[in-house]
Amino acid sequence: MYWSMVGWSHHHTPLEIREKLAFSKEQVGDALRKLLVEFPESESVLLSTCNRVELYSAASEQHKLPQPEQLGSFLTRFHNADLSDVREQLTTLQGEDAIKHLFMVAASLDSMIVGEAQILSQVKAAYEMACEGETASALMHLAFQRATTVARRVANETEIHRRRISVPSIAVSEIASEFFERFDDKNILLIGAGEMGEETLRYLVEAGAKNIRIINRNIARSESLATKFSAQISTWDGLTECLAAADLIISTTSSPEPIISLDLFKNSRSRSAGSVLILDLAVPRDFDASIVQLPDVYLYTVDDLQQVCDRNIRARQTQWPKAERIVNQEVSKFLQESVHRSSGVTIKRLREQADEIKQEELRRLTNRLKQHAVAEQVNKEIEIAFDRLVNKLLHPPLKTLRDSADSTHHATMLESLRRLFQIKED
Repeated sequence: MYWSMVGWSHHHTPLEIREKLAFSKEQVGDALRKLLVEFPESESVLLSTCNRVELYSAASEQHKLPQPEQLGSFLTRFHNADLSDVREQLTTLQGEDAIKHLFMVAASLDSMIVGEAQILSQVKAAYEMACEGETASALMHLAFQRATTVARRVANETEIHRRRISVPSIAVSEIASEFFERFDDKNILLIGAGEMGEETLRYLVEAGAKNIRIINRNIARSESLATKFSAQISTWDGLTECLAAADLIISTTSSPEPIISLDLFKNSRSRSAGSVLILDLAVPRDFDASIVQLPDVYLYTVDDLQQVCDRNIRARQTQWPKAERIVNQEVSKFLQESVHRSSGVTIKRLREQADEIKQEELRRLTNRLKQHAVAEQVNKEIEIAFDRLVNKLLHPPLKTLRDSADSTHHATMLESLRRLFQIKED
């Protein structure tokens, strides 16, 4: 089995180049159909995300595997680009390196943000599209199924995926979750309806939040977000009332100055006896800093959350060696299994050829011995001797082949075995 990968990623390729080479879902389907025509004897999977465009290729025989130049040219040609313009940023990997890279990608160890959760589902989707396009079969199934196994091992056996590193995820998982035992009975107010607020609400809804109210100067944006999260909306004029009723406030506006002054907040909270948690995710801040001095008010800013982000990033980095050991173990195991599968057909055919020759010679001998009325027991002893002879002749080459399963010379030895014994594989 032979493997290769060519592509461009965030490691070496600027965003403006990745954008030009990216594939939409529809384009991936079109590209796979063209790949099947251009390289009918190989298998292919095309992975395209915001951070990478990578084409994985596999073949049962080396001469059937497309060259990296061919694959790179295919990808650039699809976008009416010239490979020579982006060759310097192109990454090409072969054999073990290609398999290890796939496993690292699936386990989110090659991501811009190590441990990000989306990449495994993207890898799975790429493989499924290749199956639908009939460019992925047995070889890709083995590789991508094992990649999923690797990703799960890394997730289960290390802390890399358990440490949140985005501000919204930390706001919910490490701040709000410690402050509240549950969210389904809490009144939640979102001020501003930007991407930061939307992401925070997504984590809150996953945690069980149900009573959400959105207030934003752009009412259309509020309505869109309210529909998405089954929330209520209020006009900007109702800000004071909303502040008074909230147990948790998330603020994400783009205002250049604080929109909640100390006096405004004191007046609103005078109607409420409960404590309140404020996640001020805006830059610049939406809440006057002096509000934190009020009793039963717990105010966290982006700077507070960023400190947790940095701490978690450092914690993830300490888990890197353990995660890479898992990947290396799985790569070694996968390659050894692949070697056994690839050599299995040759070994089976060699034994079949040897058995055919043995049976032919045995028939010839037994026919002659019939003329001399040789006892049946003697014929059985002769057959046993022939079996032992064949096994002893085959044992040295097959043992050497087996012992070299993890050697870089295995493929060469396998090919030599085919040629020396003139093995014909169907």
